[in-house]
Amino acid sequence: MDLLEYQGKQLFARAGIAIPRGRVASDPDAAVAAAEEVGYPCVVKAQVQMGGRGKAGGIKIAADAEAARAHAGEILDKELRGPHGEGPFVARELWIEEASEIDAEYYASLILDRAAKRPLAMLSRMGGMDVEEIAERDPDALVRRHIDPSAGLGEAEAKQLAIDAELDEDVLDGVASVLVQLYAAFTDNDATLIEVNPLIVSSSRDVVALDSKVTIDDSALFRHEELSEIHDGPGEDPQEQMAKERGVTYVKLDGDIGVLGNGAGLCMSTLDVVANAGGKPANFLDAGGGSKADAIVDALEIITSDPKVKAILFNIFGGITRGDEVATGIIEAYQRVDPDMPVVVRLDGTNSEEALGMLADAELPNLHVERTMLGAARAVVELAG
Repeated sequence: MDLLEYQGKQLFARAGIAIPRGRVASDPDAAVAAAEEVGYPCVVKAQVQMGGRGKAGGIKIAADAEAARAHAGEILDKELRGPHGEGPFVARELWIEEASEIDAEYYASLILDRAAKRPLAMLSRMGGMDVEEIAERDPDALVRRHIDPSAGLGEAEAKQLAIDAELDEDVLDGVASVLVQLYAAFTDNDATLIEVNPLIVSSSRDVVALDSKVTIDDSALFRHEELSEIHDGPGEDPQEQMAKERGVTYVKLDGDIGVLGNGAGLCMSTLDVVANAGGKPANFLDAGGGSKADAIVDALEIITSDPKVKAILFNIFGGITRGDEVATGIIEAYQRVDPDMPVVVRLDGTNSEEALGMLADAELPNLHVERTMLGAARAVVELAG
């Protein structure tokens, strides 16, 4: 689960880390009220999970109430794209934050290094850019340390990290304290990533988290009721939210071809075959190894709710899954959803001939059957185009 900026900052504040004063707003009137509370100048920030918000027009400075209202109207419900064309992302909420006077910008993060089976701390004097850019521009500026989970991160180790990163001497202790607090937040909340970019030194030489990027292990949410409450917040993608509500494994992608498979391996292979055929998958959706009719109905409803999808590919191999169950699900889904886009079905394995006969008898509009995986991929790419 990825938190929005303000949600991550609230987590930081509970850990004792300094953050600028701010308020959440979801409409221009609320934005003005929040701005009046935090004071001017203030920063109006789109709450979307993307980098490069400032360059995309998602962060603006307001000097007065008129500007705060105008900026809120410009940002809310507008499509924003990331620096590499990611998205679009739509801001449903804003974070109205007091403006900060910045003397220095640092980069700090903690990530679960699965290969090393330990948390990895990273710190750099070059804040304000992403970690890849830091590593490319000046590899020595990014200091890395693995942390022994049994010992944790102490003040002495954290201060040495700050010294090695060549941070300003007068803020070494302050940065070390923030690193210790970040590590506590990382472990206490079962995070797999915490990133602060920038971690600033203010004009009064205080160390403040000016941004947040936090990812929580979904499998640990049962231990964190306070995080579960925001799990389905307005910032979450609607298709991913629908999938979670229905217990479907779904990941949204940037393309326009909806993909459904049964089993993670088959889904991944289907994405590759669609890409090789010249298409761009819109999602990864695994209906499960023993997909029943209800799972197929749920899957089709989720995929068709994405307005970017132009065509859908069902790639089903019947092992545990029975082909006739899948066919029943497709027929029921057509009755419930009535998709207005082409659907290509490749169905093989257990009871596949019976299933294909059922689909033929149903005479579903705009449904195309292909016998091979490659043939299905080529057909859906052509239909989407």
